[in-house]
Order: sequence, then C-alpha cells, then structure tokens
Amino acid sequence: QVQLVESGGGLVQAGDSLKLSCVASGRTISTYGMAWFRQAPEKEREFVAVINWTGTETYYATSVKGRFAIFRDDAKNLVYLQMNNLTSADTAIYYCASPRRRYISDTSSQAYDYWGQGTQVTVSS
Repeated sequence: QVQLVESGGGLVQAGDSLKLSCVASGRTISTYGMAWFRQAPEKEREFVAVINWTGTETYYATSVKGRFAIFRDDAKNLVYLQMNNLTSADTAIYYCASPRRRYISDTSSQAYDYWGQGTQVTVSS
C-alpha cells in the first residue's frame, strides 16, 4: 500500500521560507512523477508544482513560480517543496501526490491516485 506523509508546515510571517517534505512508503518513487497541490479555506484544491520522474523537468503554478522549488531525493524516497518569500496568499494545506502509473507527471489532480494527509502552512502578514 502506497502512503505519502508530508511534514514541514507551520506558522510563519510574510517573507519567510519553509521547506516541506513528503516521504513515500510502499513503493520507490524513482519512476514516478511527483507533485504538490494546496487547498486554502473555502477554495478548491489547486496545483502548485510537479517534477518528472527523472527530476529533469519541473513545472510551477504561475502564482508560485520564482518563489517555490520542487526537487526530489530518490535515494531517500523523498520529495521536497522549498517555499521562499511566502505571502498570506500561500496559506493553505499542502498535499503531496503520486500517480498510480509510472512516468506520469501532470498538473491535474485527476492524474494522481495517492495523496498524503496534508501539512498546514499559515503565513501571517
């Protein structure tokens, strides 16, 4: 059974940085694209960032491009989201996601079958 567990969230001030981690169990992530999504209160879940299975390609939502970075450490079965220059608009629960099929990386939540429980990020202005 595939499980994803996020960590690293917290309460920070505007302009601060946070690094989220997602550790996978039940599979090795080396042949899977991995993504981060987020959901703010009373809003739908939205795409944040994705990295392909080789780690050579990344794609970001316009709202986070230039501030966030996604990267992976396959040896540790970990995916990270480095978030810099945070604003109150980044306040949300952040979810790690992995698809069922190998080699897929996508910006749509429909492409992902496995989700973590989420980690709360709160940015005070």
